[in-house]
Amino acid sequence: MLRSTSSLLAPLTVVALAGAALLGLDGCSRTASCGDLVDGCEGTGESGETGEGTTTGGGGGGGLPLAVNKDVDILFVIDNSGSMGEEQAILAANVGSFIDVLEADQVEANYRIGITTTDNGNPWCPPGQTTPEGGQLVSSPCTERLGDFVFNNGEVDVRDLACNDICTLDPAELEILPTTTDVDPNPVARPWLERIEGHKNIPDGTSTAAAFACFGPMGINGCGFESPLESMYLALVRAQNIDEASYGFLRQNAILAVVIVTDEADCSYNKDFATIFEADGNKVFWSDPADSFPSSAVCWNAGVECSGDPSSYASCDPVNKDEDGNPGVGDAAAVLHPMSRYIGLLDGLEAEKQEISADNQVVVSLIAGVGVDGVPHYADVDLSDSEFQHSFGIGPGCTAPNPLDPNSPVEAVPPVRLRVLTEAFTPDNMFSICEADYSAALEAVAAQIRDQINPACYSQCAADSDPATEILEPSCVVKEDQPGQDPTEVPECLRDGQGYVIDPDTQDYAMPDDQTRVCYAALVDSQGLSADPRDDMSPECTDANFNLEFKVVRRPGFPAPGGTSMSAVCEVDEFPDLTCPGIGG
Repeated sequence: MLRSTSSLLAPLTVVALAGAALLGLDGCSRTASCGDLVDGCEGTGESGETGEGTTTGGGGGGGLPLAVNKDVDILFVIDNSGSMGEEQAILAANVGSFIDVLEADQVEANYRIGITTTDNGNPWCPPGQTTPEGGQLVSSPCTERLGDFVFNNGEVDVRDLACNDICTLDPAELEILPTTTDVDPNPVARPWLERIEGHKNIPDGTSTAAAFACFGPMGINGCGFESPLESMYLALVRAQNIDEASYGFLRQNAILAVVIVTDEADCSYNKDFATIFEADGNKVFWSDPADSFPSSAVCWNAGVECSGDPSSYASCDPVNKDEDGNPGVGDAAAVLHPMSRYIGLLDGLEAEKQEISADNQVVVSLIAGVGVDGVPHYADVDLSDSEFQHSFGIGPGCTAPNPLDPNSPVEAVPPVRLRVLTEAFTPDNMFSICEADYSAALEAVAAQIRDQINPACYSQCAADSDPATEILEPSCVVKEDQPGQDPTEVPECLRDGQGYVIDPDTQDYAMPDDQTRVCYAALVDSQGLSADPRDDMSPECTDANFNLEFKVVRRPGFPAPGGTSMSAVCEVDEFPDLTCPGIGG
């Protein structure tokens, strides 16, 4: 058991950090241009942190630095153009492998999932013809948007394939329940899915995977000039605008993950240069200036340059081009928004998060036109497939049989701008959209997120108060310090003769009594010596040769108030080199 002691005490401080203004900004990212939104980013929100995630720092009387952060904000940007019906169906059917990783016992991520499309409009995609989301989060089930699953006047109809056959829940089972955010203490329905401390914002009987199967399919009537980078950008800007429904989606201490799913090249163009698409404009990027309307090749030709043998280019890379086709121009003259716009935004968000936790890194994942090995292939196909070349400006980056139509294989354009964004933050995190199953890809994407969720390893060698027993019995005092109140001692979670007790309702460590709102468990078994699996340490802590790990458990409905800190002071071993050799890894 954990007992109080007065000798050789080493303090550990755990702070609930999100009491400052979101991302330290007055409603907008410091790297984002709020003017990109129709209504700008007017207004400043006050923060009211709910303490859904905790991070340790060096405060609280010289506490040991230790990270305890399981908060993850995940943005899916899903291509909703006419060719994406089967791909959306595969994504929805396989997303369970993604959720399973996040909800695993050793992870238990406090996640939010927001979904938007690649549609930001275009001169050839006027409002009314498509429904440009412009980065707004979509939170309605596909069964309420069935018209979005019909393309080209009914020529393509995937209402069953991409929605009805996958979404089997009724409206009551898909209700978005009211929740609070770090910036809004008033419970309202939010345009995202979440699971915080084991509790979802959807009905108890509905799993997140089943809900995503209904909310995730975006339809196929979106603009064919896809702009996933701009959609990502605007979604993250909107989430920091007090007037937006998605305000508060981003948590200041949370890991940020962006997952982009598309089968075409990015076409995030600067609207000041819309003339590159217009029939009476500058057609320098058109495959054939004699055409009556542009193809998606404009997007490739306006933002990419390749080198080497065209039958298998050595490289293809982003380039700024002006409206006359001149390469290497400054960012302001680039017809496609420069990569600095998107990398800069994520860099800024990452820097803000790293002020709280130095190890916090933005995760970018891409399911697109790459091979099964995650490597894109670039080649012109004028001779072998002139229609594809004319349509997209390059040959396919991946190809696979189409079980629905053997005469029309699955093909996707290789990413360049999207590849560079992914490599800038999470190298080797690209997966093929041509695969018939995305389970492995989604599991790998979730693993990138999981690897950033670190357990609360106690970074000094805890002393054993009873060496006669086989399992470590540390001596610690744990306290919680809420703003404006005196520190209070936190009790240990309920134990019985067999070890820690699990609450049958929450499937988490049980509170010691009905009044307690927070308790802690001391995990001390690094080798499976005890019969109780609930005191087992995580591999991350044992691999680093720590001998104690903390788990803080809160009663559902009682998150930590903003600015709350927790500290643990434990007796440490006099001879750590002998007791905990190689501690810290």
